[in-house]
Amino acid sequence: MTPFAKKKELKNNWYLVNAENIIVGRLAAYISKVLRGKNKSTFNPNQDNGDFVIVTNIEKIKFTGKKFKNKKYFKHTGHPGGIKETHPFNLKDKNKSQDILKLAVKRMLPGGPLAKKQISKLKIYHGEKHPHSNQNPIEINFSKLNKKNSVKTL
Repeated sequence: MTPFAKKKELKNNWYLVNAENIIVGRLAAYISKVLRGKNKSTFNPNQDNGDFVIVTNIEKIKFTGKKFKNKKYFKHTGHPGGIKETHPFNLKDKNKSQDILKLAVKRMLPGGPLAKKQISKLKIYHGEKHPHSNQNPIEINFSKLNKKNSVKTL
């Protein structure tokens, strides 16, 4: 039988990711794994033992192929005929580039109250500056993941 880690035994780390020239889906997959705590040996699906993730330079994130123009985000108001759609280029025009990554990560997490706690550990900022320097975040280098030629800039 595997022993479960107690709440006071868990330690949350802080990670810093520079999103410049990084593909949205690959970054979101890595972030969702870290937010859930799947990168730790103490992973438990019903416990919040994930780490904090700080993402900077979100305005320079990229898509592969034609997703920047063709991808659609849907939401429904709950009323008849209340389906709303938007595109990544519309979100970028409104200076809401952080919503692109936040939606991708949120949809990779399981639903429920635990996922709401985990998504609150994601901090996204425009530019290089962030207010979390006192937490001494560990910098993650994603330069090896961006090797494709068909990458479009936001």
